[in-house]
Amino acid sequence: MEHTPTEPYSAPAEPTWPPVAVPGQARKAAEAANTPLSEGAQVLAELRAQVKRFVVLPSEEAVTAVTLWVAATHLQTAWQHAPRLAVVGPAKRCGKSRLLDVVTETVHAPLIRVNASPAAIFRSITENPPTLLVDEADTLFGTLKAAERNEDLRGLLNAGHQRNRPTLRVTGPEHKPVKFPTFAMAALAGIGDLPDTIMDRSVVVRMRRRAAGETVAAFRTGRDTPALNAIRDRLTAWLHPLHAQAMDMEPVMPVEDRAADTWEPLVIVADLAGGEWPVLARTACRTMTAHEAGQDEDGALRTRILTDIRRVFAAEGDPATLRTGRLIEQLNADPEAPWAEYGPHGLTPRGLQLLLRDYGISSANHRFPGGTQAKGFARHQFTDAWDRYCPTPAPQPEPAQSGP
Repeated sequence: MEHTPTEPYSAPAEPTWPPVAVPGQARKAAEAANTPLSEGAQVLAELRAQVKRFVVLPSEEAVTAVTLWVAATHLQTAWQHAPRLAVVGPAKRCGKSRLLDVVTETVHAPLIRVNASPAAIFRSITENPPTLLVDEADTLFGTLKAAERNEDLRGLLNAGHQRNRPTLRVTGPEHKPVKFPTFAMAALAGIGDLPDTIMDRSVVVRMRRRAAGETVAAFRTGRDTPALNAIRDRLTAWLHPLHAQAMDMEPVMPVEDRAADTWEPLVIVADLAGGEWPVLARTACRTMTAHEAGQDEDGALRTRILTDIRRVFAAEGDPATLRTGRLIEQLNADPEAPWAEYGPHGLTPRGLQLLLRDYGISSANHRFPGGTQAKGFARHQFTDAWDRYCPTPAPQPEPAQSGP
C-alpha cells in the first residue's frame, strides 16, 4: 500500500531470533509462487552478488551490511544519521582496498580522499552530500603524530555522523566565520582499528585474508566498472522516488542508542526492498553490533570490574564500607578473573581508580571497626553503576508443578 501522510508507516513486526530466512530464500519462494521480486530486492541481490564476486567477506551478515550501506548512500538527504563503513583488518592483503573499489563504483557521488586537505573536503560537502571514501586510513590515525596532524579530519568524520553539526571556519579576505556542512556518509579502510569515536559511529567489517580454497574474480576497471555503475544507476532510480517515504519511516530496531542511529538507514532500505531483506538487515545489525561490543576490551573490563566488586562485597557480607586493600586482594585472588594479570603486580589501587573513574567512583578515607582509618569504598557508591551497567538478572519464575 502506498505510504501517505494520513496512513502512518507501520514497521514490519520484529522478527524472532535466530531468523528463519537465509540469502536467496525470498527469491526461491517468489519463484515458486510465480511472484516477481520488487525492483529494490532485485537490485540489492545483484549488488550483493557483485560484492561476493570480488571480495571474500567474513560473514553473510557483513555482505548484507555492505550491500545495504551502499544503497543507503543514495538517500543520504533522508537520514538523520550518516553511518560510517569501517573496513578494517589486521594486516595487508585482506581485501580492504578491493572492497573499497567495488563500493566506489556503486555509491552515490564518490569523493575519494587522495592527499586532499580537510579544508577541501569541507568545501566539497553540500546539501546534497557526496560519499567520502578514505583508503589507508591507518596512515592518518595510526600514530599519535599522524592523529594530531589529522585532528580536523577526525572532527569532520565525527560531526558528520549527525545532521546539523556544521563546522565553523574563518574564510575570505574579511576573515568572516562561515558554517560548512559536515553531514555525509563515509567509508574508511585501513589496518587496525580506527579511532574509537569513528568506530562507534560505524558499521564495522573486519576483513581477513582469504583461506585456501577461497577464490574471487580479478577486478579489471575497464571490464567490471560498467556493470557496477549500472547497479549504481538502478539504486538511484529505485530509491530517489522513495525519499519522502524513507524520511517518515521509524523501523523496529534490534539495538538501541548510537548503534540504532547508525544502522537505521540500512534497515529502512531493507524494509523498502521487502522480501528477505528486512530479516537479513536486522540479523546483520544484531550480530555485528554484538560482535563489536565484544571487541571493546577496555569497555568490557570496566563493566567486569563492577561485576567483580559486587561479588566481593557479597562475599564479605555486603558491608557498608570495604578497605581498598581488601578489595584488591580479593579481586586479584580470583583465578577466573583477569585482575591478577592486569599489570606486573596485578590490579593496583591506581589501576582500580582508573577503571572506576568514568563512573565517578573513587576511594576515600573511612573509619573501620577498631577505630582505624584507611582508604576504602562505600557500597552505596556502586549501586547506581550496578543498576545501569550490570543489573542483577530478574529471578525466573518457578516452573509449574505438574500433577501426579
